[in-house]
Parts: sequence; C-alpha cells; structure tokens
Amino acid sequence: MTRLSVAEELESAADRIADMSRADLQIILRRAALMLRNIAGVPLEPATEDALNSIAAEMEIGKSDLIRIVCASGWKPTRICQCV
Repeated sequence: MTRLSVAEELESAADRIADMSRADLQIILRRAALMLRNIAGVPLEPATEDALNSIAAEMEIGKSDLIRIVCASGWKPTRICQCV
C-alpha cells in the first residue's frame, strides 16, 4: 500500500465511521500505524535541507516528492552545469 492509498482509506473510513465494523476499523488503523512506523527520514546537512525546501516550495510540491522525482529521473551530479 502506498501512503496515498492509506490516506484515502482513512478519509473514507472517517466519512462512514458509523457504518464500519470494529474489525475493519482496526485493520485500517493498524495499516496506517505500520505505514507511519516505516517512514524513515533522511538526515541531511542544514544547507541541503534548506535548498530542498526552497526548491520544493518553488515547484509547489512536498520535499519528499522532490526527492522522489530526483531519484526516479536518474539525476547525477555530472549533469550539473559547471559554469566557469
């Protein structure tokens, strides 16, 4: 399950909480807890953290989404313009 699907499932459960069984609610909450437990942050230098936050804000996306885009695109430091 992705974080998005867990979030959607939680929102759906909140909308129909009166109709949900206790067992179904427990399953959904346990999935969410597992997802939260498995989220690990990446320790970054303060300057790197600031740069990522600035770029993410400029692109109007979350920092984790920016990191995912960079990793998925095969970005390598050699692709940076080496201006003299």
